[in-house]
Amino acid sequence: HANAMKFATLLLATAAVTSTAFAPQKPIGFATRSLHQSQSITSLSAMPICIVVEAEIKEDRMDDFLDMIEKNAVGSRAEPGCIRFDVLQAEDQSNKFFFYEVYEDAAAIAHHKEQPHYAAWGEFKESGGTISSVSKKASGKFMT
Repeated sequence: HANAMKFATLLLATAAVTSTAFAPQKPIGFATRSLHQSQSITSLSAMPICIVVEAEIKEDRMDDFLDMIEKNAVGSRAEPGCIRFDVLQAEDQSNKFFFYEVYEDAAAIAHHKEQPHYAAWGEFKESGGTISSVSKKASGKFMT
């Protein structure tokens, strides 16, 4: 029950932070430049960098993980250059999580990797808290 409560709190915190995602927003990666007062064109600018992490957590370390990842998510979202940091739990495997991170550029990722909340994730993995963890980097193409 403690795990469920922590995860519910994490979900509510994520929902509160990301609730504006459904409001109309200017697409990421596009800049508008005026040609004349009545004309404008949209040109593609640098697209954001996305990181998707798939992590399987040891059952006996779930409380530690949920505490750490909530702090990591909240801290990451406050960083300049962090566009998004979502933590998702698999429906079919309660100890499997996915992190969906979006950063403006490589400098924002470098800054993220210098933060204490990022170091806490590394320390959690090094302490044996994960069964597996795989990260993939991708370039944003069609994003809002």
